[in-house]
Amino acid sequence: MSNRVDKKPEARITLRLVVMLLLPIILLAGVIALFLSNGGGLGLDPAAPVENIVIERYYLRHGVIELLVRNSGPEQATIAQVIVNDAVMPFQITPAPDIPRLGQANIVIDYPWTYAEAYTVILFTSNSIPFEVSIPVAFETPQPNSATLWSFTLIGLYVGVIPVFLGIFWFPALRQMGRRTMTFLMAVTLGLLIFLGLDALAEALEAATSVPSSFQGVGLIGIGGVATFLLLEAISNWQTGRTTNEQDKRLSIAMMIAVGMGIHNLGEGLAIGAAYNIGEIALGTFLVIGFIIQNITEGLGIIAPILRDKPQIGKLAILGLIGGAPAILGAWIGGYAPSPFLAVLFLAIGAGAIFQVVHEIAKMLQKDLKQEPAPMLIFSGVVVGMLMLWVTGLLIK
Repeated sequence: MSNRVDKKPEARITLRLVVMLLLPIILLAGVIALFLSNGGGLGLDPAAPVENIVIERYYLRHGVIELLVRNSGPEQATIAQVIVNDAVMPFQITPAPDIPRLGQANIVIDYPWTYAEAYTVILFTSNSIPFEVSIPVAFETPQPNSATLWSFTLIGLYVGVIPVFLGIFWFPALRQMGRRTMTFLMAVTLGLLIFLGLDALAEALEAATSVPSSFQGVGLIGIGGVATFLLLEAISNWQTGRTTNEQDKRLSIAMMIAVGMGIHNLGEGLAIGAAYNIGEIALGTFLVIGFIIQNITEGLGIIAPILRDKPQIGKLAILGLIGGAPAILGAWIGGYAPSPFLAVLFLAIGAGAIFQVVHEIAKMLQKDLKQEPAPMLIFSGVVVGMLMLWVTGLLIK
């Protein structure tokens, strides 16, 4: 008996095949149009208009309050009136007061605000529906120039680059340790990454509440996280197929750890830059100090897979820059153009990257366990790694 399975030949793309594929979609569009044409089949009009204006950002300049708004409702909305601290104020809106669905508009209000005072701005649509934004501390929004650019660059250096490199400086000392110690450090790295991944996921879910509902923040987290995980997994499998050199494989894992850490640090830079952007100086300073303490452990996590090797100093420097330098980019974005949408996306990508590296390190540890069983050593290392970040998190949460 033959076990050969005949493969079905690939279907040729013909006009008939295209029509067969498109016909159900066309019919579905017709059904939807029919449903909407008679008021959802009930012949009823909505009792009240459904509108949703999201105030994405505000900017303060001398004597001016500027708002960037988006219409996330199902229909066009018209901005009719602006009130600042109970006073009706004249305003200019571009491109037009009528904002289409998912459209943006820029509102400029001439208002003599006072430094460090709190303000409440309320927008009324033509249907008298109010939308409010609070300005807790009136503070001139940083503008792109050489001084502020350097300031945000320094923040990124303090938060990302310097502590990551300080962690890498442990490399010569840790190389003196024995095999079991290196296995323990790999388990610590696994714990660090698990905690960072969960933290990034939680922060992404929190940031998703600020994203207009039409953009489906939770769905964005799923897309960013899953796509990143699968992409890095494909790259990892491709690299594994190209080389059988264990040293190169370990260096590849260290590089992936650095990428995951870097994207996570980009999210941290976003948070710090956004705090400074709205004048929350004390909060921004507090975040900087907390992240500095936390991120030295990230340098340890990056070098853990390659402790048994002798990488060149240049490669260690590249790993440190990949892991820490994105904090500078995050500080720039958060300081000049804070965006909940980008915050959610970057945090989701970071979580996906970190969990993929967790998967890779878990495979390495599984291989080590086959050679030298030490389940309690792995257990204690993972717990210690998670506790390290939990304790440092007490300083910044």
